[in-house]
Amino acid sequence: MHGVNVLSRGIVGDLGGELVVASPLYKQHFSLITGRCLEEPEHAVPVYLARIHEGQVWVRAEAVVTLFNGLLNWLAHENRIDHRFVAQHTRGAAHALLVAENTAGDVDAVARTCRVERQLPRDFYALFAGTERVVTAFSQGVNQSSTGTDKANSIINAHLLTGRIGRPGMGPFSLTGQPNAMGGREVGGMANMLAAHMDIENPGHRDVVRRLWQAPRLAQRPGLKAVDMFEAMHDGRIKAVWIIATNPVVSLPNADRAREALKCCELVVVSDCVARTDTAVLAHVLLPAAAWGEKDGTVTNSDRHISRQRVFLPLPGAARPDWWMVCEVARRLGFEHGFEFTSPAQIFDEHARLSCSGNDGSRAFDLAGMTAMSAAAYEHLAPVPWPVPVDQPGGTARLFGDGRFYHSDRRARLIGVRPRALRHAPDEEYPLVLNTGRIRDQWHGMTRTGRSPRRAGHLPEPFVDMHPADALGFGLGNGALVRVATRRGRMVARLRTSGEIARRTIFVPIHWNGATASDARVGALVNPAVDAISGEPEFKFTPARVEPFVASWHGFILTRRPIAMEAFTWWASAAGQDFQRYEVAGRRVPGDWSGWASCLLGAAAGADWLEYTDPSAGTYRAVHLQDERLESCVFIGTRPELPSRAWLASLFAKSAVSAQERAALLSGKPANPAAAAGATVCACFNVGRNSIEAAIHAGCRDTASLGARLKAGTNCGSCVPELQRMLAARTAATATA
Repeated sequence: MHGVNVLSRGIVGDLGGELVVASPLYKQHFSLITGRCLEEPEHAVPVYLARIHEGQVWVRAEAVVTLFNGLLNWLAHENRIDHRFVAQHTRGAAHALLVAENTAGDVDAVARTCRVERQLPRDFYALFAGTERVVTAFSQGVNQSSTGTDKANSIINAHLLTGRIGRPGMGPFSLTGQPNAMGGREVGGMANMLAAHMDIENPGHRDVVRRLWQAPRLAQRPGLKAVDMFEAMHDGRIKAVWIIATNPVVSLPNADRAREALKCCELVVVSDCVARTDTAVLAHVLLPAAAWGEKDGTVTNSDRHISRQRVFLPLPGAARPDWWMVCEVARRLGFEHGFEFTSPAQIFDEHARLSCSGNDGSRAFDLAGMTAMSAAAYEHLAPVPWPVPVDQPGGTARLFGDGRFYHSDRRARLIGVRPRALRHAPDEEYPLVLNTGRIRDQWHGMTRTGRSPRRAGHLPEPFVDMHPADALGFGLGNGALVRVATRRGRMVARLRTSGEIARRTIFVPIHWNGATASDARVGALVNPAVDAISGEPEFKFTPARVEPFVASWHGFILTRRPIAMEAFTWWASAAGQDFQRYEVAGRRVPGDWSGWASCLLGAAAGADWLEYTDPSAGTYRAVHLQDERLESCVFIGTRPELPSRAWLASLFAKSAVSAQERAALLSGKPANPAAAAGATVCACFNVGRNSIEAAIHAGCRDTASLGARLKAGTNCGSCVPELQRMLAARTAATATA
């Protein structure tokens, strides 16, 4: 989602601040804040003002810069500026304030633009000004936008104007969405930068790298960012590409265009630890890469801590680390010198030497105190925050505490930014706003987390979340299959009406791919607009529409063996414990359901086969057993409403089903309802919804008591928001009764 959240001290006390302003990661992460919804305008995004009002307010996506420009102007007019800090440590304040006054000088106009009650911006501004320790944590709702740089600059401006940076409990803080994203930038993993945070367009920086690397033909201008790179591939300007540890056919915007680009490319090399991904199937050369637990090296957290990552699994088969593959390919291309590394420790030493080479304090990234480490010292390296100067081997806990920044004059810059409209606006044909992001239990393209039955148990199929009123207006029912369409592509998913999505906005998770669903790569729908400076795509705002997906029948299959997907118009698969789960739908009705099912499931003649069919109702159910062990089951109906999968799934863990369980198989539910745990809520301890509701009914009134009884919510804590919603629903139902 786009927008800004304001959270109270009690929720983020570990950050050391009294107030946090943040864009949402995904709605579930912020469900600790509850209350009435004051307004839900079209094309809106949430702003949580917990210390101001108990409730949630919605602010238009393009209004973030207006909101913070209004804050900048308000701070100036109320004389809440840190004049000493601004005069001694910044430049650009006068221009930034002029732009802010011209674009957000009227607080009432700011409220109208943000579509919130007129008093809310004033309350927010007063709270910001009156709270010394302020952390502004912004995430993908700000970053993944064609105006993301402007939004970030408007937030940073407010901290610079008040001097709230470089001191405990204050400052802007970007919450990135990638593991080791900081580390990737440190080693120059971007097309517009050199390693060690050096600028590719700076002749002095190029000379530093050229001398240390002995690279006479170093590039002198930035390369192409991701979206532009695939366009160049499509046009034939890039003829070879090596893709390492990413899956662009799933993750890029306008992803079908990316797939076409790879098909046009003369040489596609892919390094991955998974043999078949949407990208790997297009490779001319597929290199087996080491997985996370098989890798040795360092990673860097968003707080600048460099940490050792140590191998805890042996390399399987021909798999090799990425650094080894790069060195071997370089040698075969004739670059023997410079790629003689035999260990990650040697590579890290060069990395550290480059960071301090020609660095007289002009670059924050400095690992001078980590050069020439012995192999033993590297092996036992404890987490350390950079910079690590020679005289400070324990690293630097906090940057900018002395008010010195990394421009040549050591002053920070306030950047005047004007609100800009988003590239693509909703219209009659595409009246909704598509927002994409993560869900609790999965990661990116699901090539690894999708293999975990525990991870898949909570949300096992792709979905689109939509406001109930919008669903009603479009004639769509909760649980139905729907088609989501944009100008770039279309997909099919299950409709959810959780009540957590703003009007005229829909949310679709990014994880499902060609291996886990027939038609659920949401990246193919996302528009390719990017931020002109960062190159970050507009993942959070694509005009879309949602329409019914017509199927003659719906069903699910649980089976110990894989099945062919050609039999279905739509399908989605998820890993189960000792079985695979398939949600399916079709338009062609088989003439003989029994023959269709036995062929599909591979049941041999004379197999133990239980069936039930009702042609008038369009119902068919079959169960295949072998030596009293459940092998597979298929449930078909004309509507999506079918028995719960949870109890049937639990039977696959048994070596034999009991007579009582056998008698209940075709009903899809146990004879004793208490035996059904229900859909997974707590993945850590495999606690189902039915068990939680039973505990609430038995007297559990808070998450602590639920944890004590069931362990739910006591490990990673990611299910706590859902537990709170269930508790709140019970309280509301009791009050109504």
